[in-house]
Amino acid sequence: MEDLARNASMGHTRTTVEDNDVKVLDPHGREVPGAQRITSFDQAPFDPQLKTQLMNAGFPAPSQIQSYTWPLAAHGYDVIGIAATGSGKTLAFLMPGFTQILQRGDRPRDPSLLVIAPTRELAIQIEQEAAKFGKGAGIVSACIYGGAPKRDQGNQLRSGVHCVIGTPGRIQDFVEGRELRLDRVATLVLDEADRMLDMGFEPQIRKILREVPRKRHTLFFTATWPESIRRLASEFLYNAYQVQIGNRDELKANQDIIQQVRIVDSYNKNNILCQILKQAGCDGGWSGSEAKGLIFCTTKRMCDDLSRALSQLGVPSGAIHGDKDQYAREKVLNEFKDGKIQLLLATDVAARGLDIKKVTLVVNYDLPNNTEDYVHRIGRTGRAGQKGYAVSLVTEKEGFKLSGIIEVMKKTNQEITPEMERIAASAGSGGGRYRGGKGGGKGKDRDRGGGRDRSRSRGRDRRW
Repeated sequence: MEDLARNASMGHTRTTVEDNDVKVLDPHGREVPGAQRITSFDQAPFDPQLKTQLMNAGFPAPSQIQSYTWPLAAHGYDVIGIAATGSGKTLAFLMPGFTQILQRGDRPRDPSLLVIAPTRELAIQIEQEAAKFGKGAGIVSACIYGGAPKRDQGNQLRSGVHCVIGTPGRIQDFVEGRELRLDRVATLVLDEADRMLDMGFEPQIRKILREVPRKRHTLFFTATWPESIRRLASEFLYNAYQVQIGNRDELKANQDIIQQVRIVDSYNKNNILCQILKQAGCDGGWSGSEAKGLIFCTTKRMCDDLSRALSQLGVPSGAIHGDKDQYAREKVLNEFKDGKIQLLLATDVAARGLDIKKVTLVVNYDLPNNTEDYVHRIGRTGRAGQKGYAVSLVTEKEGFKLSGIIEVMKKTNQEITPEMERIAASAGSGGGRYRGGKGGGKGKDRDRGGGRDRSRSRGRDRRW
């Protein structure tokens, strides 16, 4: 951890760890022997302007999800991409969509490429990638999401676009208000489909798809492959090929992440957190480190409390959660990206899609509601070859949550201490409340707008 504190880019290869378990299935579910794979950007079947942008970005080669999905998408096949977070899925769908726009010679008016994402943060991040790789080729993109003024977003749409990236609710708002026409959409992308289903967006997605032509090219990306997602994919795609990177029937974390568990109690939890932050160089600049840390809490109140406490200790920090308006969330995220603040406190609103450079540390101050969310949380570090640490603070009372985390850690040969095993075993049958595995119940997400923050009613008052 001290090595990363001294050099946040240590070991940064910009390539993800390759998984030996790769499957390409045809529309009948049969494995495709010797499936075509693109191993260099020179081989990519894209417009020369897009290939130039890819090569200038500094990536040595396509990631696995890109190398297997690009040939299929280039042939016009519907594609299901199943891969872990941080594996390069954004460019896996943007590049084929942009190439088709350029090949058709589309002019910017009603969109011909529609990308649906579950959260504002992910939609904004996709739009930033779209601008980075598409703007030089003349591709105009707009990002629409809730929590921001509709007027500005509407003006973007009226001025003409090639691509719209948005969240389901805001897309539906613009469609119903007749400010957005989707009858020219030729390529439809559903990103983080499992997360959208978990957040209850299926009705909005179905309404949106009624406005999209049935004859279209559809790209469907997800990190997990439970039965509910398979059902959606079978309805929304036609004769789709499936690319599966890794065994998605089991939960496995990125191998570039070193996972640790610290056993704590209510009296020493904050002191141990401070020790971890100092060790990781996320201590307010005292160590001169450029490393950044992301701390996950279960409740909105705890995010705000910890952020204030850390700022008072001289560690610049900010918080994002569902009660923050969009301006406040974007301001904090931009300050975090620019290095003006070194720590970001967040609920699970930041557990997926967030891709920020030099995040070398993720701390689970509170354990997540299930093992799948644990994998997504810690996936905010160790991205594109960057090494990272993930430290979880666990109390005896949370032992029932520890068994699933231990299973995830074992799959990448992480250190499991006897104390961890003792606490997990002593939880006994309580582990049934903490579901892991494929598509396991996600529990109530306290950051989804409904329901009050129960941390007050339980009398929790952790102070520094």
